[in-house]
Amino acid sequence: MTRKRIILHFTTMVLLTIAITFDAAAQKEGQSLRFEGKSGAGKGKHIVFVSGDEAYRSEEALPLLAKILSEHHGFTCTVLFPIDKTSGTINPNVLDNIPGLEVLGEADLMVIFTRFRELPDEQMKYIDEYTMLGKPVVGLRTSTHAFRYVKNPSSPYAKYSFDSKAKGWEQGYGKQVLGENWVSHHGTTGEGTRALVNAMVAKHAILRGVKDIWTTTDVYGIRDIQGDETVLLYGVCTKGMNPSSPADFGKGSMPVAWVKDHTNEAGNTGRVFTTTLGASIDLKSEDLRRLLVNGCYWALGMDALIPEKSNVTIDNKFNPTMWGMDEFKKGVKPADLR
Repeated sequence: MTRKRIILHFTTMVLLTIAITFDAAAQKEGQSLRFEGKSGAGKGKHIVFVSGDEAYRSEEALPLLAKILSEHHGFTCTVLFPIDKTSGTINPNVLDNIPGLEVLGEADLMVIFTRFRELPDEQMKYIDEYTMLGKPVVGLRTSTHAFRYVKNPSSPYAKYSFDSKAKGWEQGYGKQVLGENWVSHHGTTGEGTRALVNAMVAKHAILRGVKDIWTTTDVYGIRDIQGDETVLLYGVCTKGMNPSSPADFGKGSMPVAWVKDHTNEAGNTGRVFTTTLGASIDLKSEDLRRLLVNGCYWALGMDALIPEKSNVTIDNKFNPTMWGMDEFKKGVKPADLR
């Protein structure tokens, strides 16, 4: 091969490598959403939202929250999704791929809404590192059973599995970090949830401006909220699926929102706000959106900056999908949710 051909071959290979690198970066960029913070109290803070559940449309709920927090409150927000590796589309049934988790390294707050994920160690390590730093967490609905390890029970992160028996990590991430594991459906299909403020803590900062929450999702069973958890809201089942449906007080109530401090084995402590509400269709409730926004402020230690009535305005383009297994919109890419 002549010197000229060698140089041409080398140049071609370099250009091809650069093209592949840029293409990979472009694909990776297209697997998440980022909303730059505008003006507001959250300017300079970064919230990372981790979605991935098969039933309650976290892939629709979290982008909406990210928009609210970035546009009205100044937070920069990144939303991550379960991605089909072949098509690049959002697929909640893919349990082992949430690309982009390395962004947690620059996060001030993680909002997690996953169900029974079993992520590869190279992804899960970022959630573990974030947790071990004792940074704040907001958990929604199925995050009480965020992980389930079946294929790789020897993983160092199997302790996060909802059925974990590891010492100090009994019942996994939900119980040890958020305060409760998956228990049961206290309500049933055809019953909604009416949220009632715990009068003992009615002046808590997260409840500021929160008066009336009704959701289509049923009440989750709660076994063991105690210790340092403070219940903010209780939920009662409603006899029907609309906001005017009467409450069924005969079935009793269950905690549906609480706060706590989580101290990990490294001795680091962070604030945690958890609610078993939060399906995308539930976010039609203005006061539920306000509860979640206030919860992010509180988790970040920004209690004093929570407005009397947080701006949670959304446009009329929000058309959430009803909850249900495998009912997600097919063929959607993250950019379609911007």
